[in-house]
Amino acid sequence: MNTSSNDGVSVWKRRRRSNKEIWSNEKKKKNSSKKKIQKEYPLLRYDELPEYMKDNEFILNYYRSDWPLKQAFFSLFHWHNETLNVWTHLIGFVVFVGLTITNLMHVPQVTDFFNLLTWSFPLSPGGNASHNSIMGTPKLIDLKHDSSLDMDIGAPLVMATRWPFFVFLGGSMFCLLSSSTCHLFGCHSHHLNLLLLQMDYVGITIMIITSFFPPIYYIFQCEPMWQFVYLGGITAMGAFTVITLLAPALSSGKFRSFRAFLFMAMGLFGIVPAIHAVTVNWYEPQRNGILIYEATMAVSYLTGTMFYITRIPERWKPGWFDLAGHSHQIFHCFVIMGALAHYGAALVFLEFRGQVGCQ
Repeated sequence: MNTSSNDGVSVWKRRRRSNKEIWSNEKKKKNSSKKKIQKEYPLLRYDELPEYMKDNEFILNYYRSDWPLKQAFFSLFHWHNETLNVWTHLIGFVVFVGLTITNLMHVPQVTDFFNLLTWSFPLSPGGNASHNSIMGTPKLIDLKHDSSLDMDIGAPLVMATRWPFFVFLGGSMFCLLSSSTCHLFGCHSHHLNLLLLQMDYVGITIMIITSFFPPIYYIFQCEPMWQFVYLGGITAMGAFTVITLLAPALSSGKFRSFRAFLFMAMGLFGIVPAIHAVTVNWYEPQRNGILIYEATMAVSYLTGTMFYITRIPERWKPGWFDLAGHSHQIFHCFVIMGALAHYGAALVFLEFRGQVGCQ
């Protein structure tokens, strides 16, 4: 009995030792493979880059250059100076996909967006979510009942044409996805880098154009002539911008301000229909809510553009913000905030047209 028991223990120990050796060998292989990839495709300094990749001299390290597509794709899960550029807009893309699917499944309402933005923090099992406090401070933000919006969000909703709303969502998704793709795979080759940059510029242009569709279509639904004038005008400006930016020379870093000027000119075109719309609808109760959303959008986009042009904060401390906190990442975050603010405005436009018909 003792001999049999000892033999069993010995076999178990040998198996355990064998499993440990297998795990150890696998771990060594993974580490060896990782070191091999790092050796074959190291992250470079700015001065080691080919000329076509030199875009921001204030970001000094952690560049990928001439990487195969496979390695470029898997770099999504590693740290380099494009990691957060990819993830900020990739997460934004996923958010807008979710919003699109949700709105396809039921008629979108302003209350849905309020519920998304309103957070409750229950601190006790018996607490009421709408009357909770944080560190003894009452909940101060309840957008659903914000009197500044001055609108009847409980009014019955009539089905309004929704395609302009989804045009905006589609344009936003295309822009965010093309941006993420550009930042992820732009390190592959000069040819692909140029192609993806042009796709990125087209994506930005499409997002700006499609952002005009909900407000122009719904506000001027009873005046088709103004729909045609304003939507035709922004589409023509977008076409000119795309044709201009498809010139390879304009993709270089020295034309950063010029590109920003073209995009800002498209956005500022919206001031004309905005003044027209406010004048025509001055006494509409939804006016204040729409102005809040659109002002938030404008401030977000303009602030992000200023970071993009000035390259602050990395120009103050070159090398300090290589991985996180540099201007392009901040620009991406403001783009997401602006797009979400415009989404809220689009819901108000859609609900407004569902409640108020043409007289």
